[in-house]
Amino acid sequence: MAKSTRRPRCIVIAGPNGAGKTTFAVKATTRSKKPESFAAGVGRALRLAAKDARKTARMYGTPIYVWDNGNVVAKKP
Repeated sequence: MAKSTRRPRCIVIAGPNGAGKTTFAVKATTRSKKPESFAAGVGRALRLAAKDARKTARMYGTPIYVWDNGNVVAKKP
């Protein structure tokens, strides 16, 4: 297998809730040569973060707060 000459990169999108991080990520994919791979990566990262949050909440017995029909509600993990 030939060694790749491309350097790996990590793009971090950060900001408070409602700042438009996901919207930006989706729009940024249209400029990429492989938009489906970047968008898929964003989706995977968000699902993994949610899974980790549920695991931590179960471990400590704390509720998870989610947006549900326009309201923030506490749910048992």
